[in-house]
Amino acid sequence: MTTESVFQPIAGAAALADEAARPYDRRWLAVDDQDRWLDAGRAPGLAGLEVSLRFGYLVIRADGMLRLDVPLDVIEDDDSVERTARIGGRDVRVVDEGDLASAWFSQWLGQPCRLVKVHPDAGPVNWPG
Repeated sequence: MTTESVFQPIAGAAALADEAARPYDRRWLAVDDQDRWLDAGRAPGLAGLEVSLRFGYLVIRADGMLRLDVPLDVIEDDDSVERTARIGGRDVRVVDEGDLASAWFSQWLGQPCRLVKVHPDAGPVNWPG
């Protein structure tokens, strides 16, 4: 019997049983208008997302929504897109993915929110269990 590893590119959303997703496990997350992590309990729509990796992009799909493509490996050199997100009672340095991703996620989740990714220099995140 073999067990496959699964990875969640978007924390709290659909998982991928794809080894290529390992470096992107919980790299992205949705945050509310106060920069607090939206888990599946606070944003049930996360469970309805379909995610995949294609040609250097995180591809996000949801019923009735246009596909959203987010670049996987963009170097963050613009301080204006940095934020601090609250994850499990701790502050974590993140990078905002922009207004288009924000509008997409706000529409899908039915609440104002932003898509952010953990900054590469943020260190390990202590995700709540």
